[in-house]
Amino acid sequence: MIAEAETLLVRASRLGAIGRFQLEAALQSAHVHRGRGGVADWPRVVELYDALLALSASPVVAVNRAVAVAGRDGPVAGLAALDAVAGDPRLAEYQPYWAARADLLARSGAVEPARAAYGMAIGLERDPAVRSFLQECRAALPG
Repeated sequence: MIAEAETLLVRASRLGAIGRFQLEAALQSAHVHRGRGGVADWPRVVELYDALLALSASPVVAVNRAVAVAGRDGPVAGLAALDAVAGDPRLAEYQPYWAARADLLARSGAVEPARAAYGMAIGLERDPAVRSFLQECRAALPG
């Protein structure tokens, strides 16, 4: 199925008109390659998210892009990208925003802000398995 999807993605790219679905498929392909090979092409992933963000102006895409920026340039750069969209009211109750923020804060050494962000993510999460994972991440913070 992965090979078939890659073939379709290459065929779509030859059509010369890049749209949202092609970009989303290319992002999924990049994540599949990362999962299979253990190495991410973060510069390419950021480039794809930049293109998708230009088409959609979605805060969800902006959060995903910030995580990719962190993969490419480190957690402080990822936090800066998150901060750029932090004022969007659609993110106030978006659990992945808070989980990403918590992770990047923790990775940058800001333990107490990370703890607070994990608290927000945990409070917003309904899935018990995800909530448990987030609680474990918070419990693993130093101090």
